[in-house]
Amino acid sequence: MTTETPRRERTRLPPAFLTAIALGTLLQPLNSSMIAVALVSIRDEFDAGSAASWLLSGLYITTAVAAPAMGRLADLIGPRRVYLAGMALVAIASAATPFVPGLGWLVAIRVLLGLGTAAQYPAGVALIRAESDRRGARAGGALGLLAVCGQASVAVGPSLGGVLVGAFGWQAVFLVNLPLVLAGSVLALRVLPASPGSGRVGLLRRLDLPGMATFAAAMTALMAFLLSVTGRPNWWLLAAFPVLLAAFVALELRAAEPFLDLRSLAGNTALTGTYLRVGLTYVAFYQIFFGLPQWLEQGRGLDVALTGLVMLPMSGLAALNVVYAARLERRRGPRPLLIIGSTGLLAGGLLLAFVLGGSASLWLVFAVSALLGLPNAFNSLGNQAEMFHAADPAAMGAASGLYRTSQYVGANLAAALLEVVFAGPPADPGLHRMGLSIAAIAVVLLAAALLGGRRRTRTP
Repeated sequence: MTTETPRRERTRLPPAFLTAIALGTLLQPLNSSMIAVALVSIRDEFDAGSAASWLLSGLYITTAVAAPAMGRLADLIGPRRVYLAGMALVAIASAATPFVPGLGWLVAIRVLLGLGTAAQYPAGVALIRAESDRRGARAGGALGLLAVCGQASVAVGPSLGGVLVGAFGWQAVFLVNLPLVLAGSVLALRVLPASPGSGRVGLLRRLDLPGMATFAAAMTALMAFLLSVTGRPNWWLLAAFPVLLAAFVALELRAAEPFLDLRSLAGNTALTGTYLRVGLTYVAFYQIFFGLPQWLEQGRGLDVALTGLVMLPMSGLAALNVVYAARLERRRGPRPLLIIGSTGLLAGGLLLAFVLGGSASLWLVFAVSALLGLPNAFNSLGNQAEMFHAADPAAMGAASGLYRTSQYVGANLAAALLEVVFAGPPADPGLHRMGLSIAAIAVVLLAAALLGGRRRTRTP
């Protein structure tokens, strides 16, 4: 009896340590979801029209490009420093919002906000990895907490944004970051361990700035093209992407300390497979997250408030399911989570394709929304755990940053695919085609999870 208590304590990370990291990592999903309800007010104030959509895409592109760079920086100088620097950027961007003279400045604020929020996840995962290794602790609960925070932020973001905009104006969706940054930074200074990194001597050389710049250019071209598909596609961006990608590969293969070690990635099939799976998972998830509300409003005829209420079970139950998923991961590992998540995604896609329609009862719509929260919870935590186990501990920051990049490439692929499947107003036929595309993705993910499990069991 006396020996069990210390062992149990050693296998858990301190709550204050986890809370500090969680307060930072929830900023990105919260800022992604809150802005949606503020766009109309911003368009009216700045007479912006469709240009206001850059407030969304600017954050997505910046996060996709900056997350691996922030992760690499965390690996070199220590994740605590990068975490705090990211919080400082969020604070500066948020505090400057009331003084912007026009939409262009506000887009620049969102880009700066994207740089700051891009730092939190890779730095946080690197901190969790280092501390769990030092203590001999399991990281499943910590990864589950990050997943819960992400799901909860997405769930409450639109509702919180609506309350803030209604009470204080659109600026409030930026200013609400300040108390979160203050609380997270104070707690981080108190409880996050100072990590020396690998030194600051020759930091600019070790950062591989040419590689970072070429990667940023390639990813920006790809993301901007995907975003343009919903209007007039910028085909020259698609043509520029493989050229820039080839230049990036050539630079990285020659670099003494590459920004992304492509040779190691090519040899680590578990990690590269995780990135591909994450991207594909988020193509399905963001089709649901973006497409279902459009159908509810225009195809089903619900008002905005009721649409938000229908979407709430999906995000809310996803956050609750993460708690069970974290327990299952601790006992069985990430593979069962991916099997459950892919199966749930397949069921949800089939329900969208063959059951939901304009004549479906509202209770059935609520039930399908709740079911769609299950696959995201299990897939999110399962993929995070796979990445965590497959990545080199010394490069955990960069690996986590690429995980974020995979998410946002998937998000923009989803936006482009929705234009194809809806092919006009989001009516029942478009919803059914969306369901079929989600089901097809789920079949691929389920096959990968099952075959991956078989390969693992054959390995001695």
